[in-house]
Amino acid sequence: MLEPSRRWKAIEWYLEDVLIVSVAILEYGRKEAEWHAQERARLAAMGRTHPFVDGQIAAIARQHGLILVTSNTRGFQLFEGLTLETWI
Repeated sequence: MLEPSRRWKAIEWYLEDVLIVSVAILEYGRKEAEWHAQERARLAAMGRTHPFVDGQIAAIARQHGLILVTSNTRGFQLFEGLTLETWI
């Protein structure tokens, strides 16, 4: 096995000591998964589909009472109870 390079160590340090401690990481847990499943079923009944990961993002924002900031409001506008803000 090769020793980690200086670049790899610098990236690892940045992720562990800077990014993780300064950015909130929100969970995709049971309540998010349940809301997501309900929205997928509702949208499927309307003949609408969306990327699974977009639904996960929407569920996290919705369940945490957050505004979802995106330049892709079209991809999120059909989710019920989700507050969107466009940033271009």
